[in-house]
Amino acid sequence: MPDSTATEGRKVDHIRIVLGEDVAAKGVATGFAAYRLPHTALPELDLDEIDIRTTFLGKPVNAPLLISSMTGGAHVAEKINLALAEAAEQLGIAMGVGSQRAAVVDSRLASTYQVRRVAPRIPLLANLGAVQLNYSFGVDHCRRAVEMIEADALILHLNPLQEAVQPEGNVNFKGLLAKIEQVCRELPVPVVVKEVGNGISAHDARRLYEVGVRVIDVAGAGGTSWSEVEKFRQNNQQGVRVAGAFADWGIATTEAIRQVRAALPDVTLVGSGGVRSGVDVAKAIALGADMVGTAKPALIPAVDERGTEAVVEGLQAFIKELRVAMFCSGCADLATLRQLRLES
Repeated sequence: MPDSTATEGRKVDHIRIVLGEDVAAKGVATGFAAYRLPHTALPELDLDEIDIRTTFLGKPVNAPLLISSMTGGAHVAEKINLALAEAAEQLGIAMGVGSQRAAVVDSRLASTYQVRRVAPRIPLLANLGAVQLNYSFGVDHCRRAVEMIEADALILHLNPLQEAVQPEGNVNFKGLLAKIEQVCRELPVPVVVKEVGNGISAHDARRLYEVGVRVIDVAGAGGTSWSEVEKFRQNNQQGVRVAGAFADWGIATTEAIRQVRAALPDVTLVGSGGVRSGVDVAKAIALGADMVGTAKPALIPAVDERGTEAVVEGLQAFIKELRVAMFCSGCADLATLRQLRLES
C-alpha cells in the first residue's frame, strides 16, 4: 500500500497547482468553438417553461450537470468537497468526489470525502484509479470506497498519461480490462469509467461496454491537462521536459463525445473536459452527451470565502446559459436538444 502521507501531500500539490498555475492544455482545443447552435428568432417558446430536468443513476436531477471529480484525501479538501456538495444539493445536480485511494489506505482521511450529510438526495459518485486494481486493490476496496460515502456509483478513472509522467506514478496498465469486468460484475452499484482529460475513443468505449460498463465519461482534451499539472511537480529538468511534451495530447472533448455516441447508442454518456459555460453544455448534449461534467469552474469558487454561495452562483449561471441557449435554438426540452443539428 502507498504511504498515506505522501498521497495526501500529492493531493495538496494538485489543488495548489490547478488554482495557481497555467495548466490548461496547449495546442488542443475542446472543439466547442467549432460548433454553433442554430439561432431561432421565433422560438414559439416560453423561456420560463424550458425543461432541463433529467435522471442520472436512477435519481432525478434538475439539470444535466455533474460537478466532476476533483479532490479529497487531504484535510484542506474537506471544506472544498462540502461546499461543492452543498451547492449540488441546493441545485439538484450530481457530484463526483476525487480519488479515494488515500482514505481507503488511511481511514482517518475518509471525512474529506464524506458529504452525504449535506447532500442526501443527489447522485453521488465514488472514485478510484482503475490502475490501482494492479496495485493490490480489488473488489473489496471498491466496495469500501462506495460505502465510505454512500455513493450511487463508482468511478474507475483511467489516467495513463498522468501516471506516466507523475514522479511516483503507477504505470502497469496490463490486464485492467478483465479486472474492470470483475468489478462491474461484483459491485452492487454501477461502474462509471472516465478519463481525466485526454479523452476516450470509440474503440476503448466499446471494450468497456462489452465488459459491463454502462456509464462512460469521455473527459476529453482541451481543459485542464494533468500532464501540465504534473510538470509543476517534477524535481528535475528531464521530468519537466517529458511532462511538457504532452500538453497537446488527447482526443478533443467534442470528438470524443461524437465518437462514443456513434459507437454506443445506448450507453449513458457524460461529456466533460474544458466545459466552461452553459452554451458548452448545450453543445455537448446536442453532440450526444446525456450529462455534462465541469470541474475547475466549480473549484475556483469553492475556495472563495463565500464557499457554497459562490459555487451556487457560478453554476446557476451555467444553468441559465443552458436554458437561454435552448430557448434561442427552439428546444423546449433536452430530448429536443439531443435531436438538434449543430452548425459547424
